[in-house]
Amino acid sequence: MTQKHLMSSVGIARWFLWGMLFFSITPVIAQMPAPPAIAAKSYLLIDVTAGQTLAASEIDSAMEPASLTKLMAAYLVFDALKAQKISLTQTLPVSERAWKMPGSRMFISPAMKVPVEDLIKGMIVQSGNDAVVALAEGVAGSVEHFVELMNQQAKVLGMKSTVYKNPEGLTAPGHTTSARDLGALAQRLLQDFPLYTGYYALKNYHYPGTPTANDANRNLLLFRDPTVDGLKTGHTLAAGYCLIATSKKMVPNLGPQQTAGTRRLLAVVLGAKSESARADEAQKLLNWGYTAFEAVKLFEAGQPIVTVKPWKSSEAELPIGRPQAVVVAVPTGMSSKIKTQVSRPDPVFAPLAKYQSLGQLRVSIDQQALVDIPLVTLKEAPLAGVFGRAWDALRLWVQ
Repeated sequence: MTQKHLMSSVGIARWFLWGMLFFSITPVIAQMPAPPAIAAKSYLLIDVTAGQTLAASEIDSAMEPASLTKLMAAYLVFDALKAQKISLTQTLPVSERAWKMPGSRMFISPAMKVPVEDLIKGMIVQSGNDAVVALAEGVAGSVEHFVELMNQQAKVLGMKSTVYKNPEGLTAPGHTTSARDLGALAQRLLQDFPLYTGYYALKNYHYPGTPTANDANRNLLLFRDPTVDGLKTGHTLAAGYCLIATSKKMVPNLGPQQTAGTRRLLAVVLGAKSESARADEAQKLLNWGYTAFEAVKLFEAGQPIVTVKPWKSSEAELPIGRPQAVVVAVPTGMSSKIKTQVSRPDPVFAPLAKYQSLGQLRVSIDQQALVDIPLVTLKEAPLAGVFGRAWDALRLWVQ
């Protein structure tokens, strides 16, 4: 590994938020395998494990999300569960508004009080517009306030092309998103709420006392591919047929020690022509991602990638790395050509907090940049005493 020092006497970059560490990896243009032809208005394939985009088309174009809108609704519901504002066993009333919702439903009625967990299953498996309205009213007091929270959360997650007008995804003026935003939302949903995302793998669901004609998950890949465990479908006349599909595989040779690991891919397909087409195109992307690219673990979680001297600190050395394992996706058969280079400020001055941003790791193949991975301090570097700081100041002055 080579190390390039970027000379700067300016202060260190500010903190990275913990939740954004994984998703702030920056892809860099390199010679990549060509993706297959995808029959959709927009598509995106992400290696979630590596945090890299493997294929993309029209990912910033404004698209109607249809029932993919319910991913953000679920994010807020899961967040309310995590914060113990509601519970899975708590029952919620079914308002007239929820009961009269058009489109796909789980067919609940005002005579029912439905447990939150059943409403979640109805929202996800049956794509119930009635279920999501009942949840919105239960979490936020009203649909309108819930939609405000959805838009606020979209801003927090950096979804710059997304505006929500309702929680269910029916066509409304200005209700738009993009493949890039949906990919970011799906990744955060998986990362932030692993306790609840298992609902997306359910193939069937039926609430007692309701019709059984709508109990099958519309994600056909759940029935075709055992590696697929989510995530959500959507369809309106304006949006076309949409699907976000997630797949998880065990990788036998992940890392220098040839240890097994899990690799997850995520495909976003928007504007396909039919229910079967969106499944076929998503499957095509997932299959290509697993065969055209391989995952390589470069460093374990918390492993120092480089060690620096923090000037004016009581610590003699400061390790820099990532709190997560550093995994990259490279074209199949090219792992032996990986080169890495660390760029960081120099000199580095205390005080430095743990997990403070400090430089980046560039991964290249055949001198073509593949990905830039931000690095952080793996422990804090507090200020030294008066004499220690004075001594370091003198040493820097005479250099």
